[in-house]
Amino acid sequence: MIDLSGKSAVVTGGSRGIGRAIALRLAEQGADVCISYKGNSAAADEVVAAVTAMGRRGLAVQADVAEMDAAKALIDAALEALGKIDILVNNAGITRDDLIMRMKPEDWTDVIDTNLSGTFWTIKAATRPMMKARSGRIINITSVSGQAGQTGQANYSSAKAGLIGLTRATARELASRGITCNAVAPGFVLTELTQDLDVKLLDGIKEATPLGRFATPEEIGAAVAFLASDEAAYITGQVLAVDGGLVMR
Repeated sequence: MIDLSGKSAVVTGGSRGIGRAIALRLAEQGADVCISYKGNSAAADEVVAAVTAMGRRGLAVQADVAEMDAAKALIDAALEALGKIDILVNNAGITRDDLIMRMKPEDWTDVIDTNLSGTFWTIKAATRPMMKARSGRIINITSVSGQAGQTGQANYSSAKAGLIGLTRATARELASRGITCNAVAPGFVLTELTQDLDVKLLDGIKEATPLGRFATPEEIGAAVAFLASDEAAYITGQVLAVDGGLVMR
């Protein structure tokens, strides 16, 4: 069983969906958890309550990680409350889907700023304390859209593809200090964002997925918990697909 006892984790975008499942899974395995959220304080408070009910320390920090100063404030708050950061999970992300010819400039920049730059800012802020400790686990949540591209998601696909490059660059830079950096690439996951999609589209996704179903947020959380653990100490710079076989390479 994965044991994260005594570890402290930061999960960005941890109030709902995949982020919530990741935060709860890390807590279940023994970690104290700080989550960031952008606007839904009630959902964030619920996650913290669930974490503390397990006997772990929990903290929610409102932060828009697209802003460098906010990302640094998040890491500083986690360090102050938890004393250290052993695990950083960059999950915060948004979508602004549209075809390229119709995509508004702000829809491009908002997605890049949050999904890609936001991850960079949090990694940058967490690097110094992790290097000082000579250990750490960084896990970035990318997507099959970043591996294969997706119609109507030029912004999102570009950001998620960029995360793969950022993951590998980070892994190379920080390996000498005992810090690993990996990515998890979910396929289609049953969350609030996907449950309202057109039925025909959902059926088409299932047909295209060899395992014939959507992932659950908990399955993504399990993959993250593994990469955060001592069992994954010799794994770095990798992209772990949790997609039911949708993208095979």
